[in-house]
Amino acid sequence: MGYKFGYYDEICATVQMAACPLLGDNQVGYEPTCYARNIEVRNALIFQMATLIIDIIALFMTIIMIVHVRSKYTAVGRKEMVMVFYIYFVMIILDFITISGIIPISSVVYPYFVAGYLGLTSAMCWCLMLNGVVGFQWTEDGTAASLWTFRLTSLVIFGLMYFISIATFKEVGSFSKAHPIGLFIMYFIFNPFCLLVYVVLQVIVVVNTLDEYWPLGNISFALVFFVIGQVIQIFLSDKICEGIKHYVDGVFFGTICTLLSVMMVY
Repeated sequence: MGYKFGYYDEICATVQMAACPLLGDNQVGYEPTCYARNIEVRNALIFQMATLIIDIIALFMTIIMIVHVRSKYTAVGRKEMVMVFYIYFVMIILDFITISGIIPISSVVYPYFVAGYLGLTSAMCWCLMLNGVVGFQWTEDGTAASLWTFRLTSLVIFGLMYFISIATFKEVGSFSKAHPIGLFIMYFIFNPFCLLVYVVLQVIVVVNTLDEYWPLGNISFALVFFVIGQVIQIFLSDKICEGIKHYVDGVFFGTICTLLSVMMVY
């Protein structure tokens, strides 16, 4: 059938995403053709165990990055940048909860946790984009005006994505689970757009204001890791899963690539 704009059916057939069981024109949602094996722990099924291990590692790494960023008292935009890592930290926790089966898909609260996760992804991308503007000194970094601009606008983006997600899952008004165009635009167009703007702004700052060009390497690696992770998840997850006999799938490698990308930004 192929991938179609505004539809999740082919994407969800390829990769296991938390939102997939909540989408589609039936009661069970979309299911991937192949996904990582689950394990049983005290009569409870735990899904994506390998990915959960990466999530735990990511939590520890994020704590380390937050501590280091907070300790760089003379760094430009450190207070603004640490917000990105705070959002990423909470996002990992929600990812852990939603993909593991800790909160069952059948639970009434599951859609709200998934919506929270999706809202945080957009808020993180937006907050990162704003950090790209900090280097241009549009306002003094670390001031109340700068920090509250970050907080309030990120909260607005979070709320917008949260509303779109819940409205789609519950089919409020014209929102449809079978054709989640709003969700698709926010997740697959708005988020990458914010990240692209951040990369372009950082390149401009490095080229125009710094005497050293080594940060371009970090920016390039962050971009490459992110793109590789998304390609693996969206296009290759089922093939990897079948090739490795269900031990891991694209979600595992995508999570690793996202962590590496965040570390390069740090």
